[in-house]
Amino acid sequence: MNQTGSTFVILGATGDLTRRLLFPAIYRLFVQGEWNAGQIVGYAMENWDRSRFLQHLETNLKIFVADFDPEQWAQLQTRIAYQSGDLTAQSLSALKTYVTQDAIFYLGLPPQLFAEAAQGLGKAGLHQPPSSTGFRRLVIEKPFGWDLASAKELGSALAPWWAESQVFRIDHFLGKDTVQNVLVFRFINRLLASIWDSQHIAQVQITYAETLGLEGRWQYYDKAGALRDMLQNHLMQLFTLVAMEPPSEWDADILHNHKAEVLRAVRSIPLDQVADFAVAGQYTAGKVNSQAVPGYRQEDGIRADSMTETYAALKLYVDNWRWHGVPFYLRSGKRMAADYAEIAVQLKAVPAKLFGAGLSNWLVFRMKPEEAIDLVMWAKKPGMDVDTEQLILTAPYKKSQESDYSAYEQLLLDVLKGDQSAFPRFDEVEEAWRIVDPVLQAWANQKPEEYPAGSEGPAAQDRLMDGPFSWRPLKAFS
Repeated sequence: MNQTGSTFVILGATGDLTRRLLFPAIYRLFVQGEWNAGQIVGYAMENWDRSRFLQHLETNLKIFVADFDPEQWAQLQTRIAYQSGDLTAQSLSALKTYVTQDAIFYLGLPPQLFAEAAQGLGKAGLHQPPSSTGFRRLVIEKPFGWDLASAKELGSALAPWWAESQVFRIDHFLGKDTVQNVLVFRFINRLLASIWDSQHIAQVQITYAETLGLEGRWQYYDKAGALRDMLQNHLMQLFTLVAMEPPSEWDADILHNHKAEVLRAVRSIPLDQVADFAVAGQYTAGKVNSQAVPGYRQEDGIRADSMTETYAALKLYVDNWRWHGVPFYLRSGKRMAADYAEIAVQLKAVPAKLFGAGLSNWLVFRMKPEEAIDLVMWAKKPGMDVDTEQLILTAPYKKSQESDYSAYEQLLLDVLKGDQSAFPRFDEVEEAWRIVDPVLQAWANQKPEEYPAGSEGPAAQDRLMDGPFSWRPLKAFS
């Protein structure tokens, strides 16, 4: 076995996350020559031998990697070991055979097992780096907690064993090129600095719409819902990137401090006013891309009386000098009219008497189906009259068909380097739960509004919009 570099241990190595996302990302990094960890150890309950584990990985790599190369795989698999066991310290101690120097432990496990796994590793002594210059890191998938109370409980469970500097809470949205470019675009282009405030910006809309349904995730999703699955983590992080103050340097702690400041400044949502700030929806039968699909309650495994929301929208206000009075709208839903995701910033309109009402600029960061930056401008139409027309200045960033790479590659490289910039800190997680906790409480016994599959969401979403604002359509500018 190649023993150079750190040891990368995957707990839950036979699970869905590992086969679909994590190991394909490791394989692609290896092919690119970027994977600098040494041995990879799969750890799971299944009483498999190494040969069966390798066959399991190969079968799924052929499914999830478009350009699978048997020769590259033959080289990579020489680094792979497998160990079966449970999450007790006694069983986890078997990993000491493989983990002698620096190590990364990736929890590819169901969320309810995070605390048990982290504590088991700690009790087995695997949390301690081999020297003052070495490291041990813990990577945790979302969700980090189920609500504010459980997030604090999980944090308390980790604290005796794992320092904050060792914990990497992975949010794959933060590994996307277009998402990372929000910060670069904001802070490297001086022309934006003078307009990035409430004097010039009217509203911000952050949308993540999917045509997909449950895709086999019903056991998790029916307990989670759209608010926990998407808004509390993914979209809340995108929101902080738009609203944060400029950092003095590109430093993980400074970035986390500014993001946490934004979340602390978000106006609390009173429990008796949740309907003014949040909307829940659940899809019924309809057509998506001309194909008939069942309603949520008719999906396999879902209870006929389920009140889980498949659509969630929030209106947030940041009570600080920069954003006073500017509404931020966040929404995400399943079985929507299109697969579309964007961060859209609308500047305030010019005086109506000058060229007409409603003429404003948009700066749009598109994340899917294609990655691009759009700037909506206005100019004079050719001809004798002084009429205006809309101009869309588009900078294509990356087309969806250019590669099958995921954001996991970038985040795995960051973990290997120990760069926590793209990994939320615990106080960010805690503040995000504080914001949504009243909504979770109000929705606990409330039936979501229905919306037909293939639509743009429930009609009730419009009540969140202030004044003349309306939700942007689920498509790029035409």
